Amino acid sequence: MNPLDATSILAATGLIGVFCVLVAETGLLVGFFLPGDSLLFAAGLLAASSGPTSLPLAWLLVVAAAGAVIGAQLGYVIGRRGGPPLLSRIQRPAVHRGVVRAREVMDRYGPAKAIVLARFIPIVRTVMNPMAGVLAVPPRIFVPAQVAGGLGWTVGVILAGYWLGSKIPGIDTYLLPIIAVIVLVSLIPVALEIRKARRAGRSARGVGDPAAGDRG
Repeated sequence: MNPLDATSILAATGLIGVFCVLVAETGLLVGFFLPGDSLLFAAGLLAASSGPTSLPLAWLLVVAAAGAVIGAQLGYVIGRRGGPPLLSRIQRPAVHRGVVRAREVMDRYGPAKAIVLARFIPIVRTVMNPMAGVLAVPPRIFVPAQVAGGLGWTVGVILAGYWLGSKIPGIDTYLLPIIAVIVLVSLIPVALEIRKARRAGRSARGVGDPAAGDRG
């Protein structure tokens, strides 16, 4: 099984794989690389198919929602108990970019809205829940927000895949190119954040360089 390939995960593990991937991606900082969006969409497509790899839609929705909610709560508890040193020990640049972005989203929208929105942003959804714990967001705010975000994300993406699969018979035969498109689309926010960070870094260097002011 290839943990980076949604179709491989679904073929090898089915509903169990969906649950485990969502718990890891939304609750464990090491799960930032897992294909949450593409996995949910592909699972929705398979639920609409009638082939041997078809998944029961009702159970898929329940399992996916449970994985997302349990994973987020686990990440929150880890963050509260681990504190700031938890994030500082992670050496992955992608995780640290996610931390920066998560802080920006939280500062801009407030904790509740940020926790919901983070579900739809790759990498940010991995770090937001532990960060909410680190920042001691009250459980009365975190729990309803993470449940609402988890349900909106899992149910929405799965039903989008299911709707497309039910409208286009045999679309599961084109699963790989569809997954490739989903992966590319899900990476757009990450690419934009990297570009934004690089521009900010160049601007900061320009402000800190006395010669830059002379040239201006």
